[in-house]
Amino acid sequence: MTQLAPKRWYHIIPIVFITYSLAYLDRANIGFGTAGGMAKDLHITPSVSSLISSMFFLGYFFFQLPGVYYAAKNSAKKLIFWSLILWGVCAMATGIVNNVYILAATRFLLGMVEGAVFPGMLVLLSRWFTRVERSRANTFLILGNPVTILWMSVLSGYLVQAVGWRMMFIIEGAPALVWAFFWYKMVDDTPVSANWLEQEEKRVLQATLLNEQQSIPPVKNYAEALKKSLVIILCIQYGLWSIGVYGFVIWLPSIIKAAPGTSMVTTGWLSAVPYLLAVAGMISVSYFSDKILKRTLFVWPCLLLGAIAFYASYAIGANHFWVSFALLCFAGMVMYAPYGPFFALITDLLPANVTPLAIALINSFGALGSFAGSYFVGYLNGKTGSFHSSYIFMSASLLAAALLTVVAVRLPAKTKL
Repeated sequence: MTQLAPKRWYHIIPIVFITYSLAYLDRANIGFGTAGGMAKDLHITPSVSSLISSMFFLGYFFFQLPGVYYAAKNSAKKLIFWSLILWGVCAMATGIVNNVYILAATRFLLGMVEGAVFPGMLVLLSRWFTRVERSRANTFLILGNPVTILWMSVLSGYLVQAVGWRMMFIIEGAPALVWAFFWYKMVDDTPVSANWLEQEEKRVLQATLLNEQQSIPPVKNYAEALKKSLVIILCIQYGLWSIGVYGFVIWLPSIIKAAPGTSMVTTGWLSAVPYLLAVAGMISVSYFSDKILKRTLFVWPCLLLGAIAFYASYAIGANHFWVSFALLCFAGMVMYAPYGPFFALITDLLPANVTPLAIALINSFGALGSFAGSYFVGYLNGKTGSFHSSYIFMSASLLAAALLTVVAVRLPAKTKL
């Protein structure tokens, strides 16, 4: 049998990785803007800062379903091309706003135009990679998250200190506009339309993907798929998971900056550490997930460990900064590690005709969880004057997500699909 085209990994994955990296750059740097003077210059109180940080996820929530529906029915390539241009404009506009209302609107619009990118990317990868490859392919996509935050943390710390928070947003928003045209030139929606594959490679790959679909129980339409117990539970689970992740991502720079004598550059370097660990965790977990094809075994244990680490960081307290910081690093690693297996699980269990909207719905609940994480963590920080309550909040959310994963695994097979 002809080997499945290995060049897919070298052609598709780097392009997808860079694109999603730029998306994460422009959504996560708000934490450095807040810690680096934006709150002071625009007279933003802690509670308003929480709301502005979370406005992105409201916009992200509303455009998920229509965006991914377009990607599935028409073209993920075209959708992401226009998203790149529009989010680059919104990201740069963040650097020129002069009041909190325009800032909130800009963050909302940024969320809207980025909303369909992630589920659209997962749909694209499901058309290019088989079941035994999908966890690794998804992981290389999602690695754009921790890898970007890793170098963004260092770069943003330097930029804020060197040129101020306004220029940081402008400089970091511009690459999306340029990259949009590289994306459109290099990406194909399906293997059939790729002129860089041989005809035999296309035929074998397409036949393998179609054959995999035959083994998945059919689901008649979107409405039927979205009512399934598995989809509903995974929506709630992913929302709770995202509370922990985005409470962590948005507020980590402020948590570190609160330590005595910590500069913005030091904050940038220390903020990068959890994401370096996350890269190693994600690659390892996705490898073993594809090797034994037991996706859930790599999801709930990681979330449980994250819950324990957050609680332990709270219990130790701010008086032992380095121990508390080490636990936060560990929590960040285990929260990110299971992303690849989780999204591979969805495409393993649902047929291709309903997968896009199911992914979008689950990711929409993730956006709501992200909103809750970024808003309520900031609210608790401002209300209590410390980060202790937010640690407990994130710990409880991850614990609930781990328990729901176990519930989903134990569903009778006939109720899953």
